Amino acid sequence: MMYGILKPKRNFSRGILLLGAAVLLAGGGAWAAEQEGGMPGDWLTSYRSARAIGLGGAFTAVADQPLGMLWNPAGMTQLEMNEVFLESTRLFEDTTVNGLSFVAPGSRYPTLGVSILALRSGEFQKTSTTNDDLGDFREKETAFVLSASHDLASYLSLGGNLRVVRQSIDDFSSSGFGFDLGAMARLTPDLRLGASVLNLGGPSITLRNDEENYPVQWVGGASLDLMQDRALIAFELVQVDGLELTARGGAELAIGANVSLRAGFDKTSPAGGFSYRLPNQMQVDYGAIGHELGITHRFGISWRFGGFFADSQAQPAVFSPLGRNATTSFQLSSRTRRDTESWRLSITDRYGDPVRTFGGRGTPPAQVVWDGKSDRGEALPDGSYLYHLAVTDAGGRSTEGPLRTIQINSQIQEISVPIQLGAR
Repeated sequence: MMYGILKPKRNFSRGILLLGAAVLLAGGGAWAAEQEGGMPGDWLTSYRSARAIGLGGAFTAVADQPLGMLWNPAGMTQLEMNEVFLESTRLFEDTTVNGLSFVAPGSRYPTLGVSILALRSGEFQKTSTTNDDLGDFREKETAFVLSASHDLASYLSLGGNLRVVRQSIDDFSSSGFGFDLGAMARLTPDLRLGASVLNLGGPSITLRNDEENYPVQWVGGASLDLMQDRALIAFELVQVDGLELTARGGAELAIGANVSLRAGFDKTSPAGGFSYRLPNQMQVDYGAIGHELGITHRFGISWRFGGFFADSQAQPAVFSPLGRNATTSFQLSSRTRRDTESWRLSITDRYGDPVRTFGGRGTPPAQVVWDGKSDRGEALPDGSYLYHLAVTDAGGRSTEGPLRTIQINSQIQEISVPIQLGAR
């Protein structure tokens, strides 16, 4: 049977335009529209997660979340804990992209990860050459990504992906596979360089007669931590075979212990987003990017457990140096890839300036007691302070614990109730 016009159930011309833009611009897609008809696999090549899109897509030298393996598999070695990541993205004309990713960090063995991304379009109506209704169809594309990465040295990591992609349009289906390679160099504790080559040798998809090859993509970038890891800036250059060189970049700023704000650009498209850290090592991410057809939104949630970690918990979290219980106790715990070489518990004011630091060689003690004074022995004013534990292993890798809040309140009053004993 010969097919004539394929049209959406709503408006034909507008629907085709929106679906095409949605598929080609799934990740912001700054370059996809530069060539009529787009490039094969743009929905996957251009895709960015909620956090990544908030940085304008500049994530190759960051790549510190499970879905980061899509853009630089070497970045997985930064993950210290097992992590599960779920994400949902709504694009134009009922098109969605949903993702599931998991990474298990390794010590002697490589860090391993797996991601599944699925694109689903809205319903479209197909008609014959005589405009007879032949029913509806959807476009479906699914990508399976298997990843492995390992530290060659304390400052250099390499990684690779195997991508398996399946595409279905109406009654036609095809699958293909390709490879990615990535590298990350840590020049200083705060400065990282990242590079990756995506779609080596495919995937190649043949739905009917014509074979379509995903174009090779070359990416290089840098990221820099600032303000004692409370701020981040990232920038990268992207070269897709057959298209012009493009740039993207962004910045991230931590507000308090639980919120991070982001802003960036992908070529000319503005982007932004935020993260909110929940209890029990959970985090919610949101990202949005502008486009001439509207704004696309991304929502993600992650959960970390096990693996390698550093953690500290103050008990009590509010104390009075002038009260009966004039100190608080930090409970410390950690697990590192190699033997622990040193540890540091840092306490800062709300602006990030250090006020008290504890530390030493070897494994951290089970607890550290603080009397509310600075390193110079001066009593600190009432207010909220931030603290976190960092440990460094014998390989030079530093593991940072979550940033938590403690409060000094000298107004806490000790209340005593007299008790009289005697016979009635």
